[in-house]
Amino acid sequence: MSNIKKFLYVNRKAPYGTIYALESLEVVLIGAAFDQDVSLAFLDDGVFQLTKGQDTGAIGVKNFSPTFRALGDYDVTKLFVERESLEERGLSEGDLQEIVYEDEDDDWAEKPSIKIVSRAEMADIMSGQDVVLSF
Repeated sequence: MSNIKKFLYVNRKAPYGTIYALESLEVVLIGAAFDQDVSLAFLDDGVFQLTKGQDTGAIGVKNFSPTFRALGDYDVTKLFVERESLEERGLSEGDLQEIVYEDEDDDWAEKPSIKIVSRAEMADIMSGQDVVLSF
């Protein structure tokens, strides 16, 4: 019997200026490789990690936002974004990049990985995990 644990990686920091966001992504890919049930949560300034049209040329660092689109290849298909965090920053779902995965149980139909949830729903998601790691 496999012992799959539910891991939630919580991203609260803006994508650039610290290494947290990129490190989180690397850890997520490692966790996914070990057959864990991996989800990501984006709260507070972490919601900026998923915005589209990121241009990092002026700050001289690599724009790693396209990496999120590869997550589906690693069976990471649950990216929870807190609605209140978006609204508090003047963002909406339309400001986020489109991230999809192919649902093998539904004839490989493309489905959105990003799910907008309320603060209360996010609390429920967090409480249902075996391991919660904050970045």
